[in-house]
Amino acid sequence: MKNLIRTTALKAVRSSAWKKTSKWIRGTERWNQLEDEFDGSYVKADVVVYFGDRKSKFYQLKQWIPVLEELHRTHKVVLVLRKGSALLQARELTRLPMVLKRKFDPLHTFYHANDFKLALYVNNGMTNFQSLGFAPMVHVHVNHGESDKLSMVSNQAKSYDRVFVAGDAAINRYRRSLIDFDESALVKVGRPQLDIDRPTELEPSEVKTIMYAPTWEGENDANNYTSVDLFGPQIVAAALKVNGTRLIYKPHPRVEASNDPAMAEANARIIELIEDANETITDESQQHQILMQGEILAMFDTVDLLITDISSVGLDFLYLQSEKPLALTDRRDDTAKLNDEAPISRATPIIDHSTIDGIDALLDEMLSNDTTADARRELRRHYFGEGEKGTSTVLFTEAIAGLIADRSVEMKKFHFESTNAESNEE
Repeated sequence: MKNLIRTTALKAVRSSAWKKTSKWIRGTERWNQLEDEFDGSYVKADVVVYFGDRKSKFYQLKQWIPVLEELHRTHKVVLVLRKGSALLQARELTRLPMVLKRKFDPLHTFYHANDFKLALYVNNGMTNFQSLGFAPMVHVHVNHGESDKLSMVSNQAKSYDRVFVAGDAAINRYRRSLIDFDESALVKVGRPQLDIDRPTELEPSEVKTIMYAPTWEGENDANNYTSVDLFGPQIVAAALKVNGTRLIYKPHPRVEASNDPAMAEANARIIELIEDANETITDESQQHQILMQGEILAMFDTVDLLITDISSVGLDFLYLQSEKPLALTDRRDDTAKLNDEAPISRATPIIDHSTIDGIDALLDEMLSNDTTADARRELRRHYFGEGEKGTSTVLFTEAIAGLIADRSVEMKKFHFESTNAESNEE
């Protein structure tokens, strides 16, 4: 009988269900330990940077880290994270103070115990609303990029006290997309993430550098702007034939992991084309490269011509390298609509089904006779305002300082004892 009980118990312990349960218990203990270690009792700060998502979306916060470290010099910053995996990522990147509050009540207890003046949000994550319930802070949405994608504007913008945007193009985007939205909430601050000096990640070459940097296919068809499945191999094949150049293939990181068969097949074909072309090139500095990882912003200095889709990449290049030629793709073959929704397209050649067969001549022409430089400089002002690199950081810091000063004055008139926010926890 004892042996039977022992055998049954061993089977239970060795079962996959128990292993999963055991793993969950150990994981929970780990997060509990992290929460105790990063409880925030030591924190003294003016600015909360709230991030409620997991590691998979940490890239949205990552690009802000250098800006926040600079802000920390004048207004103390604390990262408030809700997921342990995101905290582990943050701990590898920065020494900014950080706090882990996985549940609603500890989050608001933490808020009430401190004198925070302002909260920043880099996305429209679902749990943002739990933080927004704390009234004493100014709640500011900053987003995690600047592009003409539909996903850049959300009706959730109405929930924040202020929405920081890059420039006039973004204001027009909100005006066109939202009904009953108070535009006075919009504050133009340029793109401070682009002011950060980054070590070069792409070595210079004696030949000119063409970069093809497509985006991924998005969550749905309306947000699908990628060129990989439609034009990718043809663009790459043409670029590989341009004399005196090398090609850098730098797709969005999610292209490599795409579950779409057409995307996977096209990406594999692109890689095959590049690897085949490199077999005849002995000078490594002139070889074509496939860069699935790395910081694209740290590569732009070395790029002479960029081919990309509607995404933040083209606008970032416009901000940093407006003197260099840029081409955009349009998978919908509707140039008039593209020009309306993405003003940058008015100053770039468009690659679509009607022009793709002439891509060879187009690339040669762009490298030898750049005719849209003046139009690009004008559009840079439209997207990011006046001023050169560094101006955005000044605007951002001044906007933060002004809101903190105003809220400090207003707080003297009020006394908060509770919050109307609700937890989704039982």
